Amino acid sequence: MSCYDTLLDYGLRSIGIGERLLPKTDITLCDQFVLIGSGMIWNVYFAIFAMTLGFGIATLVAVGKASQNPWAAVPAKAFIFVFRGSPLFIQFFLAYEIFVLIPKVGIDINLGFATITAETRWLTKAWLGAVIVLFLNTSAYSGEIFYGALRAIPKGDIEAADAFGMSGFRKFRRIIWPAMLRLAWPSYTNEAIFMFHATTLVFFSGFPAWRQSGDALYYASYFADKTFNPFVSYPIIAIYFVSFTLVIITLFSWANKRLNRHIAPEQKIKFRFKPQFIR
Repeated sequence: MSCYDTLLDYGLRSIGIGERLLPKTDITLCDQFVLIGSGMIWNVYFAIFAMTLGFGIATLVAVGKASQNPWAAVPAKAFIFVFRGSPLFIQFFLAYEIFVLIPKVGIDINLGFATITAETRWLTKAWLGAVIVLFLNTSAYSGEIFYGALRAIPKGDIEAADAFGMSGFRKFRRIIWPAMLRLAWPSYTNEAIFMFHATTLVFFSGFPAWRQSGDALYYASYFADKTFNPFVSYPIIAIYFVSFTLVIITLFSWANKRLNRHIAPEQKIKFRFKPQFIR
């Protein structure tokens, strides 16, 4: 079988398209690259959805923590404390156990004029349950980053907005939010990189993969067991993660330049990659 045939047969296996049986003998380097690359689809999916959902929640959490209203500040601080204070690995297991306790047939919601059933069985699957844990975790960390940026916004910018007659949501949308993003973006880029790397923890959690296909680490572990040589499959998955990390750095660096395009070059906030080895 040529490498092209392997790509056609296993390129989309992780999402249920292609051959179902994995190669067990005569495993080639192409087999490992293709199947581990197929599993990366899930890692990218986890990262994109977690960061997309987490971005909006993080903004609300940051604004809530900075609020003078205790009804908004206390829940925001508690949320950040809980998810930053506990390991992500433990959060996966606790969430899975909680989701298992929820009736899998669904929860009946009585609207008065009709009763609808909310599906809950998907919460114990990796494609939904794991994403919920990841986006809550990144919301807490990103919320703290955005909160620090809110506190660092020059008071002169806010006073200028008040002088122009801006108030409420308009001031936040036109002045505070863009300034917050500009100040927080380098740190937020590091959070995005770490969250992408953290998707590998889904393999070790209790959440089963859809159709048992698995993510990149699932296939890397499979090949390491079959070939008794972990020095091929695991470096391959490392190559994939390094490549995708470079893509993230490129995209976020471009966004950083867009956010700072109106600022003098010597005053721009430069991105520095600072990997987090311990969460």
